[in-house]
Amino acid sequence: MSVTIAPIQESLLAYLSDKAYSKVVVIADTNTRKHCYSQIKTLLPKHHLIVVPAGEQHKNLSTCEQIWGEMTRLGLDRHAVVFNLGGGVIGDMGGFCAATYKRGIDFVQIPTTLLAQVDASVGGKLGIDFQGFKNHLGVFTQPKNVLIDASFLSTLPYIELRSGFAEIIKHCLIADAAKWEAIRKKDFEMQDWGDLIAHSVEIKKEVVAQDPTEKGLRKILNFGHTVGHAVETYYLSKPPKERLLHGEAIAAGMIIETYIAYRKKMVDLQTLEQVEEFIFSLYGKVNLKVLDIPHLIELAYQDKKNKGGELRFSLLTGIGSCGYDIKVTANEFHQGVAYYIG
Repeated sequence: MSVTIAPIQESLLAYLSDKAYSKVVVIADTNTRKHCYSQIKTLLPKHHLIVVPAGEQHKNLSTCEQIWGEMTRLGLDRHAVVFNLGGGVIGDMGGFCAATYKRGIDFVQIPTTLLAQVDASVGGKLGIDFQGFKNHLGVFTQPKNVLIDASFLSTLPYIELRSGFAEIIKHCLIADAAKWEAIRKKDFEMQDWGDLIAHSVEIKKEVVAQDPTEKGLRKILNFGHTVGHAVETYYLSKPPKERLLHGEAIAAGMIIETYIAYRKKMVDLQTLEQVEEFIFSLYGKVNLKVLDIPHLIELAYQDKKNKGGELRFSLLTGIGSCGYDIKVTANEFHQGVAYYIG
């Protein structure tokens, strides 16, 4: 797995220096077309731009059909390359389209959000949402490279930065107690994004190298995500102004899953209180209601980590360590969300 952290002017030119692609395509959304495309446009040889609507609600088969249709119309063969310029949605969906077009063509991720730089673009997980279930269709295929440039973060609003920070928090909680202590004692505005991006990428690379297709250890990267994805998916059915960003949902998921771990005597009260205090201080509380819980449980039963019709979670075993394939009952799930609601 190849990841390059450097100014995009250097990394993109270096990547292309020894390549002879038949055609070059950039996939962007309406936001990255406006704010980021100008930074790579002049660095690329003659190329084609495919623009899709921005937002998780467009990460579906319909948009994939649009992308595949454009690829076909442009006459892309198996010696073409796709550059995915965007956040997690573009990386997941653009990568999925490239990995399945003519059984797979080269693609390169150029993540432009903090969330994508520290998590979504690294590891080769690709996919789309289907019939209301998040990342329900997908494949494991590694990109040819991931080109990370922190300068893209200057285009992001505060809420997008904060969303990405949730994945940084997750990486610290599952794998680095010392880094957790460092980030929780700093104000959000004082965090060192360059250092934290490199830290998160290193953790994810190390885990993925040991378990590329998520048969075991890689499941620890899903801490906070079984509940978080259920919450995020549930809110996709609400009006646009009420929808949650990925990190906002994962933040709620991390609190709820830490409480479940506490009830299972996997972590102590001090750990639960630390996680709660820090995450609530940054993200506040998602407006969940007790009546929502059965819907969340139903969504959680579609989670890809489940086995034999049982909910399987990745839960903290302490600050800096995490277990996986841990059976959680519907009642324990209910208690966790009820605790969060208060």
